[in-house]
Amino acid sequence: MKLFSTKGGVTEVAPRLADEEAEVQGLVEAHMEAMLGVRFLASEYSTGPVHGGRIDSLGLDENGAPAIVEYKRATDPGVINQGLFYMSWLVDHRDAFRRLVRDRLGREAAAAVLWSAPRLICVAGDFTRYDIHAVREQRHLIDLVRYRIFGDDHFGLETIASGGGGQASPKAWRRRGPASEQRASGPDKVTAELAAAADEVLLGLGEGITKVENQTYIAYQRLQNFACLVPRKARLLVYLKASPAKVDLIPGFTRDVTGLGHQGTGNLEVQLRSVRDVERAQELFRMSYAAA
Repeated sequence: MKLFSTKGGVTEVAPRLADEEAEVQGLVEAHMEAMLGVRFLASEYSTGPVHGGRIDSLGLDENGAPAIVEYKRATDPGVINQGLFYMSWLVDHRDAFRRLVRDRLGREAAAAVLWSAPRLICVAGDFTRYDIHAVREQRHLIDLVRYRIFGDDHFGLETIASGGGGQASPKAWRRRGPASEQRASGPDKVTAELAAAADEVLLGLGEGITKVENQTYIAYQRLQNFACLVPRKARLLVYLKASPAKVDLIPGFTRDVTGLGHQGTGNLEVQLRSVRDVERAQELFRMSYAAA
């Protein structure tokens, strides 16, 4: 990506790497939720004298999943293996992580940690083609994010590759829904068919899209969530990251839910009642994907 200043003509703003890894880490940790969709929990977290490691950053993502963030100033072929080493430790020390979440975010957040989808986010100056291939072969949720610094005031992040994670499918809602739906009446055939149609469109928006099944929704993720499917009787609710202020809201189809409690993430609600509604929503899906 090239960045140009248009003041007094057109001048390219040359990208650069940080002088030290700590510069990148400090900036991301100070704004982690805005940059990565992850709530910051701890920096340089010690894994104890036996394991002998120190996790750069620990956080909780917007689906309630544990997130490890590792930083490298430039290219480091060992960053993925290092992160997986820490992820293995984290999964084996769930109680320690729950205590950390409880102390920082409260008991409710600690009780709802999503252990089925722990994440590793690697932020580095660049990655090798072997790193990108390794991520696509992994069963763990891994995001490779390249950073660049432009001038004195601009910091860029670009997702190079994402991979891993479960293969939760809305088609399964014909047989079972998320936990809350199982306790209720469960989604019907119409809802399942709408979810399958939406799933096909959402996955077709680009590469590196992962799906995470929460107790009450399925999230489509491109580093951050860009769509969440929530089943209801005879309809499907989709929550998008697209800004409601940039959309002509249509009663019964789209709604601004900013500040309103709801399942999933995103401030734009789209109500799908037919396959035609899925077709109408495609541009909104693309807007949300671009915003994530």
